[in-house]
Amino acid sequence: MANNTTELGTAPVYKLLWKYALPAIIAMTASSLYNIVDSIYIGHGCGALALGALTVAKPFMDICAAFGSLVGVGASSLLAIYLGERDYEKANMVLGNVIVLNIVLSAIVMAAGLIWLDPILYAFGASEDTIVYAHEYMEIILYGNILTHIYFGLNSMLRSAGHPRFSMTATIVAVTINIILDPIFIFGLDMGVRGAALATVISQAVAVVWQLTKFMDEGELVRFHRGIWILDRGITKRALAIGMAPFLYNIAHCFVVIIINNQLKNYGGDIAIASYGVINRMTFVFAMMVMGLNQGMQPIAGFNYGAKQYHRMLQSFYLTCLYATGVMAIVFVLGEFFPEAVTKVFTHDPVLINGTIGPMRIICCSMLIIGFQMVTGNLFTSIGMAGKSIFLSLTRQVLYLIPLTLVMPMVFAEPLNGVWWSIPISDTLSAITAAVMLWIQISKFKKMIEEQEAWISSTPPEPD
Repeated sequence: MANNTTELGTAPVYKLLWKYALPAIIAMTASSLYNIVDSIYIGHGCGALALGALTVAKPFMDICAAFGSLVGVGASSLLAIYLGERDYEKANMVLGNVIVLNIVLSAIVMAAGLIWLDPILYAFGASEDTIVYAHEYMEIILYGNILTHIYFGLNSMLRSAGHPRFSMTATIVAVTINIILDPIFIFGLDMGVRGAALATVISQAVAVVWQLTKFMDEGELVRFHRGIWILDRGITKRALAIGMAPFLYNIAHCFVVIIINNQLKNYGGDIAIASYGVINRMTFVFAMMVMGLNQGMQPIAGFNYGAKQYHRMLQSFYLTCLYATGVMAIVFVLGEFFPEAVTKVFTHDPVLINGTIGPMRIICCSMLIIGFQMVTGNLFTSIGMAGKSIFLSLTRQVLYLIPLTLVMPMVFAEPLNGVWWSIPISDTLSAITAAVMLWIQISKFKKMIEEQEAWISSTPPEPD
């Protein structure tokens, strides 16, 4: 364990990035199969309306995930920083606090969601035709919400604790079980969308058991033991502050999806919502790969920031940006040149296929800059700069996308096209904002590096 954390400050950065990012990419890509597999089975087995219902339910799932990221992402960044500072007592306290906070917050979200389930789904764009499917799916997901939060929280902790491969294995275990159970529950037991949700919850329960075995190992530096279960005010406050950026991003994204779904319902009906769902699921797979790269970068950047090795932190950022841009270039090619083939993976409905081709080309035209935007926001999160990370998280959703989604339909002759074009335009504006903030921050880091080098050169060597 000590070797795993020490290497973050000594091993070549490009090797570290692949060592930590590759398992995370595999894990995040596999994790994205939750939505992809459910969508494929539901689209072909339950129809276009059920697929539209899944699109309506997704922002609600994102809200649940937002509370998980509030704890998990913030705590894992804090864990990496404490390990870089060699404060192992606080690192262990972070682990205990993650479990307790996740249980408390997920229980609150579950209770509130079950009480107001239908009104929430209607607000998210459900119609009389899709509400039944959306309700059946989300009811099961909410009952398993505590397991979901613990699963994602512990996976983040595993990566920061120096176990990216173990984290990857936990995800692969969950996805494999989900893929096996989906057709059994949906088709074999004729459970429909309920079966898809139940398969997801059961698969995550098995993964949590797998994760717990690692943190119960007495040979681990970061592990479960007495004294870590009482919430520490300082750790909790700092973890929540760091995690506030992804939390607000997810919450803002949910409200954006609510607005987009309702605008699509007004101008294009349930088929337009289903089209948006298909596009989201295609881009989601590759966005998860970028998130995997981000997760690989996070412990490297956080550790070296805590150790004041700023040049290594910046090197990890530059490499991650390069790889992320390459990943999103694949999305650009698929969306611009093969939209019909992509859509047919999810549905055989000719109306839905024809209604998705044009919007997919519009949305994917800005994909080449998405990777840079995502990695820049993650850099600020990784090094604990909560305020800047929060601002970047909100620019795309609140500052740009919400106003554009409401205004653009009034500008275009075809209002539905205005909704579609609001997405790539907001991506472009937010990428420009991120570039300006990054340039300012990198200038500060370079100055700090120069001061370090000047101090080292002026310090006389110790006598033999």
